[in-house]
Amino acid sequence: MASGVLFTFAFVFAFIGGLELLDRTSFALIAFTSKHPALESWAGAATAFVLTSAISVGVGGSLEAAFHQQLVWVRVGGGVVLLAYAAYLLVVPEQDRQPPTGRSAFAAAFLMIFLLELGDTTMIFTILFAVEFGALLVVFLAASLALACVAGFSAFVGSRLGARVEPRLLEQLVVVILGVAGAITILYALDPGLFGGILG
Repeated sequence: MASGVLFTFAFVFAFIGGLELLDRTSFALIAFTSKHPALESWAGAATAFVLTSAISVGVGGSLEAAFHQQLVWVRVGGGVVLLAYAAYLLVVPEQDRQPPTGRSAFAAAFLMIFLLELGDTTMIFTILFAVEFGALLVVFLAASLALACVAGFSAFVGSRLGARVEPRLLEQLVVVILGVAGAITILYALDPGLFGGILG
């Protein structure tokens, strides 16, 4: 019994964590934390991941299918958030930007990750694992911990970039990452076939 629980936890943790590591959500968080406080950004992102994991475990395959059209527009909304942030960085001079407090960095990271993660590949697989394994609490804990760890890695990388890369170059890099991630998110939401099932 215990070995089965450990296997389920390890499998879900490794699969979800590995999937998320190279997901556009992680790159968006790296870009975000290069310009915002890393700890607050991680906390907001991790909270969003825990919430989406809870939603994934709480729903089921049938509910996901029933709400597919709504998830499409949620994905589009996530892409628009990224593009809007990229446009903000391009249009508003740095000296005119209000540096976010810890709370606003938390809230912004939470909103960005929550919108990007709803209906994403990791969420769908978490739903499938909940149905397949039946151990809802184990799947929830494994998926949440895996996503929180990936968020921590992304926040660390983003903070290192912000400290080491020349500000003007970093600004351009962030805009490119956010623009590409936003465009891919919107395009995939409207026509998943464009990416041959690689992204979710």
